[in-house]
Amino acid sequence: MSRVHQYRTRLHWTGNAGSGTSAYRAYGRDHAVGAAGRPDLALSSDPAFRGDPARWNPELLLLAAISSCHQLWYLHLCAEAGVVVLNYEDDADAILTEEASGAGQFTAVTLRPRVTIAATSDAAAALRLHHDANAMCFIARSLNLPVHHEPCIVRADAADIHETLTSRI
Repeated sequence: MSRVHQYRTRLHWTGNAGSGTSAYRAYGRDHAVGAAGRPDLALSSDPAFRGDPARWNPELLLLAAISSCHQLWYLHLCAEAGVVVLNYEDDADAILTEEASGAGQFTAVTLRPRVTIAATSDAAAALRLHHDANAMCFIARSLNLPVHHEPCIVRADAADIHETLTSRI
């Protein structure tokens, strides 16, 4: 039995500098997006497209969504498998290829999660679960581009780190 979930956001353009879109350089790319019961996010376009570098942009939000979704599924699968995660960090990046026309698309995403697990946890299982998390991630499953993973699993005891496994998935 499938379930359907609906999501709603509200976007408001805040970049009207007084003359609207009367010219390409006449308006700001600033806008805010929010959802019921949540604070607004201040957004702009990427600085390469006349955006504010201090604000989030759609490209960063997509990458953050992929990274976040993977992490949430990974933690869930680890909990079910008895792998105790003590820390999780991800240094993710994405490649956007822009065509001469100005159109473009993401062509690759790479997640680089560094996961510290308890000394009693199975490091090989922790590494394998990244593959399973990718197969479950709602965001990654919705994309038409490869999402690569370069996880690093660190098994720690109370005093120090004594085993590290890395892989490219």
